Amino acid sequence: MALAWLVFLRPVSLGGPADYVVVSGRSMEPTLHAGDLAVIRKQGGYAAGDVVAFRVPEGEPGAGGRVIHRIIGGSSEEGFVVQGDNKNAPDLWRPKPKDILGKMWLRIPSGGRVVTVLRSPMVLAALAASVAVFVVLGSGEKGKGRRGQRGAPPG
Repeated sequence: MALAWLVFLRPVSLGGPADYVVVSGRSMEPTLHAGDLAVIRKQGGYAAGDVVAFRVPEGEPGAGGRVIHRIIGGSSEEGFVVQGDNKNAPDLWRPKPKDILGKMWLRIPSGGRVVTVLRSPMVLAALAASVAVFVVLGSGEKGKGRRGQRGAPPG
């Protein structure tokens, strides 16, 4: 399982092939819903019909924001025409391949909610405290047991 994660799902930030987008809003319904987690992977090329995540190009409203929409036309040279499945008109943005983070590879229904909870400061603090307690108590018990068995004088 760890090997599969390492090869297929390791985030780009850790040198892997995948990135993750937590869906917000209703623009991609019924394909994606708010709270879904979309796993995206960089591709050699993109075409009409692909659901892609991209950064809004510099100089445009919302620059730098992440959006996940479907390519409905355009080209890599002039920029792709993108639109949410639940929208009546294409977006104003025309992302080029350098702006595209990747194509949706996997959808995890409500997975984004789990990620959001796990990223909260309270949960992260509780996890860090649990690991610290486990390390401190675990190493102390291990050391005591070995010394007691080996170093005990015959009775």
